[in-house]
Order: sequence, then C-alpha cells, then structure tokens
Amino acid sequence: MNDASYSLAAMARYFLKLGTIGFGGPVALVGYMYRDLVESRRWIGEDDYKEGLTLAQLMPGPLAAQLAMYLGYVHYGILGATVVGAAFVLPSFLMVVAIGWAYQRFGGLPWMQATFYGVGAAVIGIIAISACKLTTKNIGRDRLLWSIFLATAAFTVWTQSESVWLFLGGGVMVWLVRTPPKRGFGRSIAPALAAFDPSTAPVSAMASGLDWNVLAQIGAFFAKAGAFVFGSGLAIVPFLYAGVVHEHRWLTERQFVDAVAVAMLTPGPVVITVGFIGHLIAGVPGACVAALGTFLPCYLFTVVPAPYFKKYGKRPALVAFVDGVTAAAIGAIAGAVIVLAERSIVDVITALIALVSVGVIWRLKKIPEPLVVAVAAIIGLIAFSASHR
Repeated sequence: MNDASYSLAAMARYFLKLGTIGFGGPVALVGYMYRDLVESRRWIGEDDYKEGLTLAQLMPGPLAAQLAMYLGYVHYGILGATVVGAAFVLPSFLMVVAIGWAYQRFGGLPWMQATFYGVGAAVIGIIAISACKLTTKNIGRDRLLWSIFLATAAFTVWTQSESVWLFLGGGVMVWLVRTPPKRGFGRSIAPALAAFDPSTAPVSAMASGLDWNVLAQIGAFFAKAGAFVFGSGLAIVPFLYAGVVHEHRWLTERQFVDAVAVAMLTPGPVVITVGFIGHLIAGVPGACVAALGTFLPCYLFTVVPAPYFKKYGKRPALVAFVDGVTAAAIGAIAGAVIVLAERSIVDVITALIALVSVGVIWRLKKIPEPLVVAVAAIIGLIAFSASHR
C-alpha cells in the first residue's frame, strides 16, 4: 500500500494547514484537496481521489472530513486516516470552542452578522471556482455524465438537500450503459457498499459510557447526526436545528443561527459547528462529546469500506459506477453553490464582492483565498455597519 512520494507527516501538515485556513465549507474544501494533492503535488492519483469522493458521498457524515480521511488512508492505511482526520478537524474545533467561550462570556456575538455579510459573498466566489474546476476536469464532454450532473444539480437546488439515491442511481446508470452486467454487479461493488451497517454506529455505546445524563444525550444525538445524515453541511444543518432547538430545546433560535454563522466564518468542515453547539450546552466536555459523536461514525464509515474500494476499484464495473457517482456528486456540489448563493448574496454590495472575488482568484492565482476572505470581511463590516445605523 505504501508507495507514496510523501511522508505521513507531510500529509498531516497539509491537512493541519487546510483545517486552519481552508474557508468555504465542503464544496471549497474538496476542491482545494483536488487542486493541491492531485493537480499540484501529485501525491494522490486521479482514480484514488474519485474513489474517495464517491465513498464520501455514498456514506453518511460530513463530506470533506470523510474525503480527507480516505486520502490519508490511500497510502498509510488506518493510521493515515486517523492522523489526517485529526489534523484536519482539530484546528477548527479549537477555534469554535474558543468562540463558544467568548460567546457565553460576552453575551453573544453581534459582529458575526456584519462579518458574514462580506465573508459569505466571498466564499460563494471561491466555491463557485472550485465547483467549475471539478466539473470540467471530471465530466468533460461525456453526455451521459452531463445528464446525471444536471439532474443532481437541479434536485439539489429544488429541494435544498442531497439524496444518496441519486448518487447510487447515477452510478448504476453509467454501469449499465458502459459495462452491462455479465458476471453480476454484486460481486464487484456490493462489498464496498454493504460493508458497514448504519445501525452499528456507536450511538448507544457512546451514551452508555458517560456518567452525566446531559452528556449522554449530547453523545447520542450527535452520533445519530453523524451516522444517519447524508450529504454535507446543507443536509446536517436542518437535522441539527430540529433536534437542538425543537426536540431538546438546548439552544434558542438566535443561538442556533449564530452557531451556523460560526461554522461559516471559521475554516475547516462546516459540521464543526457541533463543537460550538456542544460548548453552549455543556461547556468544553459538551463540545468534545458533540465533536466525537459526530466524527467517529464518519471515521468508521470511511476506514471499514475503504479496503473494498482499494481492492475492487480497478474493475470496469466499479470504474463505471464511480464515474456515475462522481458526476452526481459534482452536480450536487454545483447545486449547493446556487443554494448558498441565494442565502449569501442579498444585495448589490454582496453581489459585487462575490464577482470581484471570482475575478481576483481566477486572474491572480497566487493570491491566497484567506486573504480574499479577510478583505471581504473588512468590507462587509464597513458596509453592513453603514447600512444598519
């Protein structure tokens, strides 16, 4: 397995950096991984990346974190997945815990709305470019893949959610067209798809191992979120809202909106907002339990099926299936860009920020995205404050 041209320490440093400065949510993060690890550094092969993206889309849990874990697994197995996953998640987790402490100490963060006013628009520009690159590189001129891409993008925009059945359907469609079954589909792909049963996720185990009732409830709820919610931040936010605000009444509507803002303002996976929510409920222990409950199932959903993807990944039937799922996944990502744009681009100023961000990143490729985000945050603070006096 270990024929890598890089060390595990180098990969960990990359994901530590990405978790520290990687803005834009899952759509942008998967684009960064492709640009940096496949195109620029050539640490990860095209096929390995596509397999990882497919696995991350098929399994429940946060998309970017699962893809990061799989890329760590490619050459360094379970150890690589563990080290990379921790390096990717830890920086943003520490950030949201610190923000949670400040939020409680100083009675809310009214400046968040003003900052997000500009940051959200800039992030839309960043993720739009990432989605464009993924589309042109992986779909090309293939009409079948384009039809799957467009159908999934339209579904995501219409429903503002993602469906694993569309990913599976796209994979099956390409498999049937390109490599009609002669030996049976189940022998090549079924082990990878059925390797892990969601009902075995460690929900009850986590709850029963804790002494405090509230922490047990937090562990059970967030493990359920990590084990049974498909898609990226778009999918998990409504689930968290229903449970945190209405079912358990841990947070108010205002606090939950602020939690989502924290997720968008901080780098790393959007789902790391669970750390902020957990901190508001039960301090640092609550943050740790919420994060562990969310990310442990997705870790298992990655490392358990991964050997099957590596073993059967070169078979024509699975290659066709992966191409179909990849097209569907990129379609969902493109649709998510539109959904997020509807929420972040609310007037002429935010539209201009988004357009300028696209132009700057497209033309001046050496300017780092965090700098663009920082400038947009300053512009947003000034513009928002001037318009809300």
